[in-house]
Amino acid sequence: MSRRTFYAVAVLVVLLLAGGASYYASARPDGLEHVAEQTGFLDSADESKVDSPLPDYTTPGVDNDRLSGGLAGVAGVVVVGVLGGGLFWLLRRRSDDEKVDS
Repeated sequence: MSRRTFYAVAVLVVLLLAGGASYYASARPDGLEHVAEQTGFLDSADESKVDSPLPDYTTPGVDNDRLSGGLAGVAGVVVVGVLGGGLFWLLRRRSDDEKVDS
């Protein structure tokens, strides 16, 4: 199997998992939110001053819960993949340039 085929299959599997598994993610609060709820100070928290593009892991304007969560999962994977891939590419390129100068 070529490297290109491997990467294409890997990206497809990751996107399918992000889109499909997002629907089955736990609706229970995370650890910090759970402790805040148990100790009684959850209601005193201020709302975030920043508007999230994907609030509560949903896609605004999409009425179907499964599709909304799936799209949010795929968008998250794409953003992290692009940022991580770009960072690795920049670091790799910098190392190659330094070798040429030596």
